[in-house]
Amino acid sequence: MKTQTRIPALVALLLSSLPCAAADLWNVRDFGAKGDGSTDDTAAFQQALDAAAKAGGGTVSAPRGNYLFAGHLNVPTAVTLRGVWESVPAHNGLRDRGLPKPTDDGTTFLVTENAGKEGGLPFITLNHNSTLKGVALYYPNQKADDIPVPYPWAVALRGKNPAVLAVELLNPYNGIDATQNERHLVRDVHGQPLRRGILVDRIFDIGRIENVHFNPWWSTRPKLFQWQMENGEAFVFGRSDWQYVLNTFCFGYKIGYRFIKSESGVCNGNFLGLGADDCHTSLVVDESAPFGLLITNGEFVSFHGPDPTMVEVMGTHTGAVRFVNCAFWGPCHQIAKIDGRGTVGFSDCTFVQWDSKREGRHAIRANGGTLLVRGCEFREAKPQIHLAEGVRRAVITDNVFNGAARIANLSTGSVQIANNAGDKGH
Repeated sequence: MKTQTRIPALVALLLSSLPCAAADLWNVRDFGAKGDGSTDDTAAFQQALDAAAKAGGGTVSAPRGNYLFAGHLNVPTAVTLRGVWESVPAHNGLRDRGLPKPTDDGTTFLVTENAGKEGGLPFITLNHNSTLKGVALYYPNQKADDIPVPYPWAVALRGKNPAVLAVELLNPYNGIDATQNERHLVRDVHGQPLRRGILVDRIFDIGRIENVHFNPWWSTRPKLFQWQMENGEAFVFGRSDWQYVLNTFCFGYKIGYRFIKSESGVCNGNFLGLGADDCHTSLVVDESAPFGLLITNGEFVSFHGPDPTMVEVMGTHTGAVRFVNCAFWGPCHQIAKIDGRGTVGFSDCTFVQWDSKREGRHAIRANGGTLLVRGCEFREAKPQIHLAEGVRRAVITDNVFNGAARIANLSTGSVQIANNAGDKGH
């Protein structure tokens, strides 16, 4: 008797789903994209993106190639534009170390539109539930040894839940415009934005930035890098309601992290694992929300520029900033300059290498507002804290000093200084 072969139900279910899955994937090559580095592929990409949107959403795949763009792209709702990279690639030391160029491997977008027009349309605009993933963005006409040419934002995030994942922003003038959206996600992004890395503003529902690293991997040629050090801002935060930032880093900017007051308001949020190395000022606060910026496990280093400083809080500040378990080092002039009417707190922090020119500068100088310094270690036998006349309130307790306590208190406000431990005999 002949037995009938039966297909297991699970296998049948998987087989039946294959045509549907294939129908949700569009290949830019099927729409005429060449990826040869010389043919303008803008129209082909946009046709593929629009086709995916017309079908209700899906993924537009850009296989390995060098795709030249003389125009810009709009990624519609529920569409993902995806290259071959599953993890952010690296193309550091292109000219000096003989490592792969962005045009040697993977999916590379060569961006050329709007040179000299910083206010032009972004190269890629992401919308509601749309994603950019697994590509390298490269501006081939940008010179590595000269003052950079302005370009518009490389990527703009709009709508709800736009995402940038595993993307290399190798050398854009402006990186990611994360404004006018809700719940953006920027994760695993590396590169060297020259003027601005990320701008966050007009966010009324939680934004998320994770594992973003801006290093001078593309060029450290003196003319370009000096310009970046004198003009660049890596992370800029305006109005954002509960911004979450995790494990980010920048090197070689005028300002590493900047908190501003925009027309929409100010920022509050949770900032864990921030890093800023060799920035003229690691972190600048123009203004913050009254409920605060919570900055934990940060590492801040400054040693170049006219007045190398880790933290500067401006006279416009009225909100609250807390630094917890952060480390500050590098042969700088001072750790922090504090002004305004707001509150700034340092708790369980470590301070090293201030007053590099032996001018008698204090690690922390407060000219106004409220200062809290508790449980910190000052690892140099140098002046620690200066309270100017305009300081309203200060609590300086339970700190450890190398050498004697050297706290200058000129404040006419309410000041508590107690339980600090210096070295005996000093």
